[in-house]
Amino acid sequence: MEGEVSSPVAGARGGGGATAAVGGSRVKKALGLKARRSSSSAQPMMARTLSQTSGPASPGRGRRPMTSAEIMRQQMRVTEQSDARLRRTLMRAVVGQVGRRPDTIVLPLELLRQLKPAEFADSEEYHQWQFRQVKLLEAGLILHPSLPLDRLNSAVLRFREVMHATEIRAIDTAKNSDAMRALTNAVQALAWRSGVGSGGGDACHWADGYPLNVLLYVSLLQTVFDQRECTAVLDEVDELLELIKKTWPTLGITKPVHNVCFAWAFFQQYVITSQVEADLAAAALAVLADVAADAKQQGSRDAVYVKVLVSALGAMQEWSERRLLDYHDSYEKGIGGAPTEGMEVLLSLALSAGKIVADRDAAGAAANFAGDRVDYYIRCSMKNAFTKILENGMGDGEPGVVLTELARDTEQLAQIERRSFSPVLRRWHPFPGAVAAVTLHGCFGVVLKQYLGKATGLTNELVHVLHAAGRLEKALVQMVVEDVADSDDGGKSVVREVVPYDVESVVAVFLRTWTEERLRICKECLLRAKETESWMPRSKNEPYAQSAVELMKLAKATVDEFFGIPVSARDDMVQDLADGMEAIFHQYISFLASCGSRQSYLPSLPPLTRCNQDSRIIRLWKRAATPCRVPVSSPRGSVHQGQGSMASGGQNPRPSTSRGTQRLYVRLNTLHFLLSHIHALDKSLSFFSRGRCSSPSSATARLLAPSSHLDRARAAAQSAVGHVAEVAAYRLIFLDSHHSFYDGLYVGGVADARIRPALRTLKQNLSLLLSVVVDRVQPVAVREVMKASFQAFSLVLLAGGSDRSFTKEDHGMVEEDFRSLKRAFCTRGEGLVTEEVVDGEAEAAESVVALMGQTAEQLVEELTIACELSGVNSAGQRMRVPATTWRWSRTDPNTILCVLCHRDDEVASHYLKRTFQLPKRR
Repeated sequence: MEGEVSSPVAGARGGGGATAAVGGSRVKKALGLKARRSSSSAQPMMARTLSQTSGPASPGRGRRPMTSAEIMRQQMRVTEQSDARLRRTLMRAVVGQVGRRPDTIVLPLELLRQLKPAEFADSEEYHQWQFRQVKLLEAGLILHPSLPLDRLNSAVLRFREVMHATEIRAIDTAKNSDAMRALTNAVQALAWRSGVGSGGGDACHWADGYPLNVLLYVSLLQTVFDQRECTAVLDEVDELLELIKKTWPTLGITKPVHNVCFAWAFFQQYVITSQVEADLAAAALAVLADVAADAKQQGSRDAVYVKVLVSALGAMQEWSERRLLDYHDSYEKGIGGAPTEGMEVLLSLALSAGKIVADRDAAGAAANFAGDRVDYYIRCSMKNAFTKILENGMGDGEPGVVLTELARDTEQLAQIERRSFSPVLRRWHPFPGAVAAVTLHGCFGVVLKQYLGKATGLTNELVHVLHAAGRLEKALVQMVVEDVADSDDGGKSVVREVVPYDVESVVAVFLRTWTEERLRICKECLLRAKETESWMPRSKNEPYAQSAVELMKLAKATVDEFFGIPVSARDDMVQDLADGMEAIFHQYISFLASCGSRQSYLPSLPPLTRCNQDSRIIRLWKRAATPCRVPVSSPRGSVHQGQGSMASGGQNPRPSTSRGTQRLYVRLNTLHFLLSHIHALDKSLSFFSRGRCSSPSSATARLLAPSSHLDRARAAAQSAVGHVAEVAAYRLIFLDSHHSFYDGLYVGGVADARIRPALRTLKQNLSLLLSVVVDRVQPVAVREVMKASFQAFSLVLLAGGSDRSFTKEDHGMVEEDFRSLKRAFCTRGEGLVTEEVVDGEAEAAESVVALMGQTAEQLVEELTIACELSGVNSAGQRMRVPATTWRWSRTDPNTILCVLCHRDDEVASHYLKRTFQLPKRR
C-alpha cells in the first residue's frame, strides 16, 4: 500500500502515539474545513485528558492526553469492557504465532474461541453475542464473499448447520468441541479460498466482500466527526485516517475505493445534519475531484470499484436532484440569503457526482452534462412551482377567474426566478431565465388549452382570460429576449420552444372545435333518424318526418349561435361550417332517397307468343264468361285497400294507396321541408359571411345576394324529390292499383274490361295524394303518377300476357279509354299538370294505340322497315327478334312486334310463326 490515504491526507502522522494534535490538520486544510472554535468543548480530542472524557482518574494515575486509538474507541462508542475483551482476544491469537499478520486473523472466529460465558453478565447475553458473531461471519463469508462462491459448497453447508444450532442455543466453544471444530474448519475453508481476483499467495478473505466491506469502512470513516458537534471534523482527522488505513488489507479497500467512501462520508454527514454546514459539502466536493481522477484511470477494470462508485455517486446525485427538481420549494424562504448559497453547493455536488458516472458510462458523451442537467432542474422546478400555484388557487371560484389570477401569479413567479435563482444557475447554464420563462409559458399554455377545450362559447370571462394570457405571454417573451441577448447563438434552441398563444388563432381553433362539436351533434341526430325514423307525419299541419324537424332545428341553432359569437367570423370558418352541414344534409337526403327504384315495381315482360286461333264458339263462350271473372291478384301477394270494393262492383271505391306509398309521400314532404330550410340557412350564411352591414343599401344588397354555400345540397334534394316521386308513382300504379289497372284492364276482351273502374280508383288515389302531399311538391308527384299510368297502359297493350288479345276493331275503344285517362290528369290534377305536359308524356302511349288501328299486313310491313332502319336485320337476311328497349314508339321494332303478338288475327299468327317461329299461347 502506498503511504498516502488520498491527496488531502498526504503526510499524516501515525495514529498510535499519544502526541496531541496541537498543530493544524493537513487534511482539514486540504478540504477547506474551518478551524475549530477556541472553547473547551472544541479543543482537540487528543488534548483532552482521560479524566475529561471517561470520568475521574484512577488513584496514582496522572492525567495524560488520549491516544488516537482511544479517540477511535470513543468515537465508535465502544465501551472499555468491550475494548478490553477485544485486546485480550487479539493478544491470545498472536501468542506463539510469530510473524502472523493481523489481516490474517478472522476476528469473529477468534472472539468465539477466546471469550467464555463467564465474561458476560448472563447466559442470554452471551448467546446473543455469540449469534451476532456467527451472523457477521455469514455476511462476510457467504452472503457477500469477495470471491465467487457455490452456495452448495460443503463448507457452506457445514457452516449453515452450526449457525442453525447457534440460533437455538449457545454452542460449546471449547477447543475440542465438535461444533467449534466444524465451525473452524468451515470458516478456514471459506476464508482461505483462492481464485480469480484473489491475488494469490497467503490471503485471508472474510470481510473484504462488497458491500459489507464498504459498510464497515464507512462506519470507521464516520469517526472523524465530533460526536458533540456533529457538523465539525476532529482536528485529529489525520491520525484517525492513518489508523483507519490499517484496515485496508482486511476490508479489501484501495485508495480509489477509500476516496469514494470518504466523499460519501462527508456527504452523508452533510445530509443528516440538515445541511446547515456548507463546509461538509465543500469537503465532499474536494474529495470528488480525486474520485474523478481515479475514475478516469481506473475505468471499469475493477468491478468492485465500479459498484462502489456507481452506488455512492448515484445516491449522492439522486438525493441532490430530489431537492433541485423543486428548488423553489426547497429554497424559497431564503431567497437571496444562505439557503440560496446552499443551493449552489448542492448543484455542485449533483453535477460533479453525475458527471463522473456519466463519463464512466460513455466517454465523451457528457461534454455538456452540467448545462443539460441544470436545464432539466429549471424545467422541473418551474413546473412544480407552477403546479402548486395552480392547486392553491383552485377553489370554488369560476374557472375563468382562477385562470386570470394564475396568469398574474405566474408572471410574479417568473420575476422571482429571474431575480434570485437565475444568477446562481448562470454558472452552469448560459440563459437559465429564458429556460424558466419558456417553461412557464408552456405550462400556462397547457392550462389555457384545457380551459378553452371546455369552453362552449366566447363569453366575457373567456375574453378576460385571453387578455390575461396575452399580457403574460408578452412579459415572458420579453424575459426570454433579454436573457438570450448575450448568448452565442442567440438562444435559438430555447426560442424555438415558444409556441405563441396567438389569441386570434385560439379563437379560430375554438370556433373550429365548436363547429366540429355542433356538427357531431347533427350527425348523431342523423344516425338516430336512420335507426328510428318510421316516416310517419308529426301531424296534419306538419306532414313531414320528425327527424327532419330535429335536424333543421339543430342546423338553424348552430348557424345563429355561430354568428352570435362576439368575434369577427372569417370566410374560411363559414365555409367549413357550410361544408360540414352540407355533408350531413347530403347523407340525410341520401337516406330519404333510399326507397328503391321504379324497376322493382315494373312487371316482368312475358315471353313473346302468337294468339291462339280459337273457334268462333269458344271465343263467344270466353266473352260470355268474362263478367264473372275475378281480377287476377298481384304476384306479390299484397293486400290493398279498396280491392274488396272493386270486386263487389262498388261505384265509389276507397283509395287503394298502401301504407308504404303514403310513407313515400311523407318522404316527399320531408324533402320539401328540407329544401325550404336549406334555402333559408344558405341565405343566412351568405349574408353573415360578408360581415355586418355598414348602411341600409349594403344590407339590401347582401339580402338580395344569391346563395352559394349549400347549392349542392339543394340540387341533391331536388333530384331526390324526382326520384322519390317516381318510385311512389310506380308503386301506386303497379302495386297498389294492380288489381284495377295492369292486372284487370282488357283481361278477357276489351269491351268487357274497359278503363272506367281503373279511372275511379285512380281519381280516389289522386285525391288522397293531393291531401297528403304539400302543395309545392304536388305537381311533381302528379306528373310522375301520370307517367307511370301511361307506362302501365302501354304495358297492358304490349305485354299483357296470355289473358289479353286485341283486334283491329278494338282500336276505337282503346283510343277512347286512353283519352279518358289523359282527361283524368287534366281535370283531376287541379291545374297541376298542363295539357301540353300531358300531351307530351302521352306521345309514346298514343303511338302504341295508333299501331293497334293498323291491319296485320300494315304492321308486318312497318316491322320489316323498322328492322332494316334500326340495323336489326339486313336486306335478304333472315329476320331476328328485335331486343326490348322499353322505349315504346311506332318506329321501335320491338313495339311493333309486341302489337303483332297480341293481334288476334290469322295473318299476324301466320307471320309470327313463319318469320320468328313463335309458339302459340297456352
